[in-house]
Amino acid sequence: MDTIQIAIATVRQPEVGSVGRGRLVSHSDSFFADQRGAVSFEVLIVFAFLMFSLLLPLSDVAIAGFQYISAWEALRAFGQSIQYNTPPDVTNPSSWQTTAIAKADPNSPISNFQVLCGDSKATCSAANLVSPKYYSYTTSITFKPMVLKSVLCTSGNANPCTFTLPYSERFQ
Repeated sequence: MDTIQIAIATVRQPEVGSVGRGRLVSHSDSFFADQRGAVSFEVLIVFAFLMFSLLLPLSDVAIAGFQYISAWEALRAFGQSIQYNTPPDVTNPSSWQTTAIAKADPNSPISNFQVLCGDSKATCSAANLVSPKYYSYTTSITFKPMVLKSVLCTSGNANPCTFTLPYSERFQ
């Protein structure tokens, strides 16, 4: 029986590493050739691109949409609250208007509230004694976009980011 002896020798590592086949490269060069840390830098660039070109504009549109829907729903809710409370005195609906406006949502203040009489939709007054058939009012919303100001702020008001929403409905 033959005995095989294997000798294990400890070899001291030189100051250079081996990258590829047979060529010796310094540690700083092996960093660039290795490319294992490149993803961490690429992630920062991709994240910044996505954040500023996709997510911020999308959040501007979403916030403006939520504000618009909220204001429109406040207009409709106010209309429902006054739908069944017609003014007792058509010639002087001011006290009724004050009470009705006090019931409105404070986040969407009601302005330009009018009670309209007849099918001609003329404002009710002492001269116009036809029964009230319509009511009309408005509210305003102001957008505050971070990125899409030139796209979202297009109203003709003094503040181009402020929009006036009109609402009118017939008494039933």
